[in-house]
Amino acid sequence: MDEASKGAWCRENGVYPQELEQWRMVATQALADPEDTARVSHREKKADRRRIKELERDLRRKEKALAEAAALLVLSKKLEAIFPKDKDDEDA
Repeated sequence: MDEASKGAWCRENGVYPQELEQWRMVATQALADPEDTARVSHREKKADRRRIKELERDLRRKEKALAEAAALLVLSKKLEAIFPKDKDDEDA
């Protein structure tokens, strides 16, 4: 494509010519080295899976702690309802 037609196409589609050149370079690199990108993506997937497991484990731990805190709060409110504290008892 010559410069004039490339410029017209870019204006029609709202793309800068530099972006078009970057896309071309990325596409040719991806097509040239499919094995390298596959290995990298496999490593990235493995790291992502490990990170997801770690975050899920942390989330479960925090959910358990929150449930325990909620249960203690409910129990303390029930205890307060059964045995109300009087201001007179605190002064003595």
